[in-house]
Amino acid sequence: MLHRGRPEGRARSWRTLLPAPSSRAESVGAARRAVRVTVAAVAGFYPAVDLLDRPVLALYTLFVPVAFGLLSPLPGSGRRRAGTVLRAVPAAAALITLGTYLAAATWSATLGMLVVGFTLVLGASIGSRATGVVPALQLCYILACFPPYAPGTLPDRLAGLAVGATLTILCERLLLPEPEQPSYRGRVADALELAADAVHDLLRGGTDGRETAERLRAAGRELRFSRTAAGLRPTGAGAREHALAQAGYATRRFLDLLAVLAPLLRAPVDLPSATLLRGLAAACADEAAALRGTRPAPGPEGVEEMIARYAAVRGVPPDLREDPRPLLRRQSTLLAAAVSALTVSAAVTLATGRRRSMPGLPLEQFWYAGASTPRLWWMRIADHLTPRSVVFQNAVRTAAGLALARLVAGSLDLSHGFWVLLGMLTLGRTTAGATWSAVRSATAGTLVGSLAAGALLVSAGGMTEVYAALLVPTMLVAFSVGPVGGPAWGQGLFTLVVSTAFAQIAPVTWQLAEARIVDVLTGSAIGLVCGVLAWPAGARGETRRSAAALLRATAPLIRMTVERAATGHSAPTTRADAAAALRRTRRYWRIAHASYAQLRTEPPPRRAPEGGPDWLAALNFGSRVLVGAYWLPWSEGTAWPSDAASWAREATDEVVSATLRAAHFPADGVTVRPAPLPPGVLTRIPAPSVSHLVDVEVWLHALASDLTTAVGSGSKV
Repeated sequence: MLHRGRPEGRARSWRTLLPAPSSRAESVGAARRAVRVTVAAVAGFYPAVDLLDRPVLALYTLFVPVAFGLLSPLPGSGRRRAGTVLRAVPAAAALITLGTYLAAATWSATLGMLVVGFTLVLGASIGSRATGVVPALQLCYILACFPPYAPGTLPDRLAGLAVGATLTILCERLLLPEPEQPSYRGRVADALELAADAVHDLLRGGTDGRETAERLRAAGRELRFSRTAAGLRPTGAGAREHALAQAGYATRRFLDLLAVLAPLLRAPVDLPSATLLRGLAAACADEAAALRGTRPAPGPEGVEEMIARYAAVRGVPPDLREDPRPLLRRQSTLLAAAVSALTVSAAVTLATGRRRSMPGLPLEQFWYAGASTPRLWWMRIADHLTPRSVVFQNAVRTAAGLALARLVAGSLDLSHGFWVLLGMLTLGRTTAGATWSAVRSATAGTLVGSLAAGALLVSAGGMTEVYAALLVPTMLVAFSVGPVGGPAWGQGLFTLVVSTAFAQIAPVTWQLAEARIVDVLTGSAIGLVCGVLAWPAGARGETRRSAAALLRATAPLIRMTVERAATGHSAPTTRADAAAALRRTRRYWRIAHASYAQLRTEPPPRRAPEGGPDWLAALNFGSRVLVGAYWLPWSEGTAWPSDAASWAREATDEVVSATLRAAHFPADGVTVRPAPLPPGVLTRIPAPSVSHLVDVEVWLHALASDLTTAVGSGSKV
């Protein structure tokens, strides 16, 4: 499990195969959710059974709150969760209608399951809300597509959906609602405020540079998505979520660069640098206020003007007697930090909805600005229409498993075949090992639960009042303990829930428990088969391949960027090639990021090797290449002298060659140290070109450091 974003909370390891003992907060959260789901379910179920005697209506009023409130990981606060359910109701109604009519034959229901399963999982990539609600939507189709084929019951099914969804929305909003969690927007605002305060403290000389650097790096680490609850991460395909995610990346980069500068600012700072730093601090404070909604976003124009003024006056003072390279590198690092601050300012402006475009700034960096939401959705889905995407793999694995489960349940005429698909859906994991672990636990739990359910059905017989009295406490216990206890507890207690519920809808015998065992075992077996045959390693192998593809895509982009800086211009064909390389790198970065995000949710192999590639460092390398391609050189039109251009090309060749070697992830790692700028070069070229040359040197050395970290044998996955 991932950290919920509270650094002071207990760190929960995603490495454990078996469920770890739950914390008090987890148990309390599960109990609150159990109360909401139970109240929403029985508030519609009892009237439909006892007063109206409409079993189909009762089944759906019971099922919908469980599907949306328990089986779907809806993100956010109670208000946000209620809004997610409300938006999902039309899609759920369409899927129930489709499933009702496709239930006429096993082949049509199976084909529908294949299409619906693939479409929903692939479509979930557009955002966290869609991801959270997909299991409930899948279950809406699954329940409706099973026999009997009864189109005449469609009004009752849709009425049950309406009642169940309404009760779920009301309970999510009013009954023990989930508390508000710190938003990612608020985290970025906190980090920007910290940066502004740190700059002021450093300029006053009132703080230790190393201590400030550590605080800045720590604040940057808190902006990682792994430190934020899954439902609060800006991972959606919409323009505002793109902008907020970009603001987070750029803020972290800004903080890291400030951390590099902090120990160097203890001495009196030159006036141009101090002026720029004060301006950046003020811009950070304004952007933080805009993210909190207390003032409009100022826009990037002010930061852009500060950068232009600084780039025009920076350089080596005529009376400087020592080696000018440390000063130039500090200025280059400060300028890189200012460029990151400019990206933050533009992204905050887009994220707060003040504008829809960023004229004057690199179009490729803000490619999403001005695009319609449907177009951005399609672009996100199209990115994953490749067998190398873990989103595509999960869609194929899930759709094939559900379709096979529907075919088996229909062909064998299994009683309550719905449970076959439910077992496959809830027990399936992204790796074969994790699926086997879940199936083993679930099988044991189902056997015990079925024995208890069989004993209950035999002893109570047809006394429905007994089942009615037991339903509420059974649901409360099952929905409180099951989510935190693991598959064994979840499947065992859920068996008791369905037994007490179905016994009130229609006469049942102890054979209901037997059917439950058969169905869950069948679904588990199908899930295991799919897990073994379809990408059994999960995201581990795909992360390696996507990271390698990202590294290979960046190699030509690095060369084009330095060539453009050395010559002061780029030919039309080179510009077209650079634009294509930018698009290719950005696409591979997104695919690699999706693979890494899934990898962080999977248990590692039991015999994980020591060291190995650092996938996050590889992603950071790709991000740094993109930033340099957007912003280097700081100005065009001035070609470097031949000896400077020769050094730049040789250093670039070293980095590019190392990048291509790193794409193979050699066991002994990759070490690259581009030659430093020869001191004599700096004294023979004009002042503006000196600064631009140092900018490229700093960038290439940073890329070399990232490569060593990403592929070095001492790294950790």
